[in-house]
Amino acid sequence: MKLYFSPGACSLASHIALHASGLPFSVEKVNLRVQPHQTESGADFSAINPKGYVPALQLDNGELLTEGAAILQYIADQAAGKALAPANGTLARYRLQEWLNYIATEVHKNFSPLFYPGSDEAKQQAWDKLTARFALLERTLAQSPYLLGAQFSVADAYLFTCLSWSRYVQRSLADFPALIDYQKRVAALPAAQAALKAEGLAD
Repeated sequence: MKLYFSPGACSLASHIALHASGLPFSVEKVNLRVQPHQTESGADFSAINPKGYVPALQLDNGELLTEGAAILQYIADQAAGKALAPANGTLARYRLQEWLNYIATEVHKNFSPLFYPGSDEAKQQAWDKLTARFALLERTLAQSPYLLGAQFSVADAYLFTCLSWSRYVQRSLADFPALIDYQKRVAALPAAQAALKAEGLAD
């Protein structure tokens, strides 16, 4: 498998999951700051993934899988022994999907206005929406180490990635001590350390 990624982007979640899975994989960096987007080897990324964004996972049979939530579950299912996702068909699996959907639509997307030009008012509105979402996550993670309880899952890789963006947009999570502890807990995992180091993001 080959993961197309951009350092620190949402593809970091898939990168962490791949390291946690123990599966063989390679990576190729995509420069999203140039048009057309180019891979590190000089290929036009839009020719690889017409959607034009990361993550994209090239499977061993040559097919391309896109969308973070789908990629994360695919990785987990290829390494069932690692318990990165509950078994298909169980209520716990639907709880995982519930969290993946929440992170994608309520956390990930609400960060977007903070990365692009816009008024201070619009950015503050986006942050206010995020802090309302963080309040729910704070309550959850004050009661358990990970989103699904005691076991790290691919949903944690995704949430960790999104929470890491707060420092890039110069916003503080000081009002959410459980989220800060959670970030530290996930960052200390060997899979997170390996992915952060590979993307040049390790402290």
